[in-house]
Amino acid sequence: MPKNTHKIAIAAAATLGTAALAFSVVPADAQTTTTDAVSSARVAYSSEPVQDVKAGVTDQLAGASVKVDAIEAKKKAAADAAAKKKAAAAKTAAAKAAAKKKAAAAAAAKKKAAAAREAKEAASRSAKRAAVKKAATKSYANNLDGWIKESLDIMKSKGIPGSYHGLHKNIMRESSGNPNAINDWDINAINGVPSKGLLQVIPPTFAAYHVSGTSWNIYDPIANITAAANYAADKYGSIDNVNSAY
Repeated sequence: MPKNTHKIAIAAAATLGTAALAFSVVPADAQTTTTDAVSSARVAYSSEPVQDVKAGVTDQLAGASVKVDAIEAKKKAAADAAAKKKAAAAKTAAAKAAAKKKAAAAAAAKKKAAAAREAKEAASRSAKRAAVKKAATKSYANNLDGWIKESLDIMKSKGIPGSYHGLHKNIMRESSGNPNAINDWDINAINGVPSKGLLQVIPPTFAAYHVSGTSWNIYDPIANITAAANYAADKYGSIDNVNSAY
């Protein structure tokens, strides 16, 4: 061995598998007086480093726990936000569905009301038309003038020619305006079919030339006039062309 020896001082502290070593090198020319002193001061132990290492690990574990808690809290917050968003969307959808249903019901009610209103207006129009038609219906006096005028309107609707003057002159000559007049002395009477009514029509002629819509009573003024006018139109072209017995 060399004459000059190196003196090494080592300090170690180990905990949880961690060791800290400190080396001290004494120069070669240093002097030592006692070998025992070197031997007794060779290693020194201290409890302070162990405590510091343990505290550091605990802090790391605590920090890791905090991080895990933070991550879990973040996940929970995200889940809560998603649940709230889903609930809000469901509520909005329900509100829209309810609004749509309400709008459909309102539209149906409006349509029903419109139909009812239209039906009411149609009924009102119909009633008004009936009232106008009734008001427009002519009324005729129950006398010779009224009978001739009503007969002329019927004749016109049926296409039977004739004038007020033509009817009036023949009525006055045949019956003097008496709707119940009857001839019991001429050839027709002798043959058993006397002439009757305003224009002195025999029953077979009345039946053959009766105008629809009028009475079948030969003494009825309107029925008698229109049947006689219809017969005269067929035989003479018009009642206006008759100037004597026909």
